[in-house]
Amino acid sequence: MPEILQLIDASAGYNDDVILRNVNLTIFDQDYIGVIGPNGGGKTTLVKLILGLLKPMQGEVKYYASGNTNLIGYLPQVSQTDKNFPITVLEVVLSGLMSSKGKHARYNKSDKAKALNILQMMGVAHLRDKSIGQLSGGQMQRVFLGRAIISEPRLLILDEPNTFVDNKFEHDLYELLHQLNHKMAILMVSHDVGTITTHVKTIACVNRNLHYHKSNIITQSQLTAYNCPIQLITHGDVPHTVLGEHHHHHHD
Repeated sequence: MPEILQLIDASAGYNDDVILRNVNLTIFDQDYIGVIGPNGGGKTTLVKLILGLLKPMQGEVKYYASGNTNLIGYLPQVSQTDKNFPITVLEVVLSGLMSSKGKHARYNKSDKAKALNILQMMGVAHLRDKSIGQLSGGQMQRVFLGRAIISEPRLLILDEPNTFVDNKFEHDLYELLHQLNHKMAILMVSHDVGTITTHVKTIACVNRNLHYHKSNIITQSQLTAYNCPIQLITHGDVPHTVLGEHHHHHHD
């Protein structure tokens, strides 16, 4: 599988405070990585580093472009402040094309058709002309996910997607991500280890360092060994999926 990006001995933080130290991680096409770790352990810093919002203090982040200018789509934590912005659902999704079009570009018919198609896929096409302030948290998240994927990125980054979600949408979201994973790699930051381990393919534990775990089945003792102080809680009878061998190798 082709590589999308690589973190090589990357350290990052703010001012003199080093939050992440010597991180090595390679993300390949069709990876589906769950990022777990304690609060303050560096999950958000890792996302900022990958997005290029934070420059590494040492080491490097290497991007492998492949003709497709849109390497990364990003679903941030949807906050209440977004609600006050006077913009319609359709416009939010279209705004995901901005980086490829430049600030003053006009959206054409095919852009709009594509946006409507995505709203359809997200189950919110009927809300296309609503202002985002009128939406519920779950609806808003579908719309912002639409914005993240309209440019067909090679990597989709989701930051705590299940903080805002009703149960119905949670099921739809994971189903949707499963479909999207055929076309793009996914990196998902989550608190809910029990839920994500049934969906992701591999796991990265982030607590100042990053430990990459090449399967989605992780035990409490492995978490302890990775210095990842997280309690594994499974809700009821969680079926575990054993995945076939990957055909690429991650270099630790």
